[in-house]
Amino acid sequence: MYPQPLIDLIKRFEGLRLSAYRCPAGIWTIGYGHTGSDVFENVAITEQQADDLLKWDVSKCLSPVFTVSPILENESENRISAIGDFVFNLGIGRYRASALRKCVDAEDWVTASYEIRKWVFAGGKKLNGLVLRG
Repeated sequence: MYPQPLIDLIKRFEGLRLSAYRCPAGIWTIGYGHTGSDVFENVAITEQQADDLLKWDVSKCLSPVFTVSPILENESENRISAIGDFVFNLGIGRYRASALRKCVDAEDWVTASYEIRKWVFAGGKKLNGLVLRG
């Protein structure tokens, strides 16, 4: 499952890079923010491969989101997309331990909207891409 608003959000903020590069946190990245052992220096992909990787990454990141916060299964695509984008960028571990998750689980969407804006750092650096998402 991959909600289109989440795909669109990631594409908008990640941008498309068909050659591997190091993101601001120093991690090898390709496509629309894809990372992993299959990404290293001099790797190149096509736009179709980037789309396929994005769909795979989104489905992979949403599965644990629904396990940690089952309440989201009945929420709008926009709310699922906001949390999915958070996990896509910062990981399920950070989400699981966050005040944001507690707000989501309590269905306190107003406070959740403030909590998500606090997460603007990666690798110890304030990242404009994360600031703009908030």
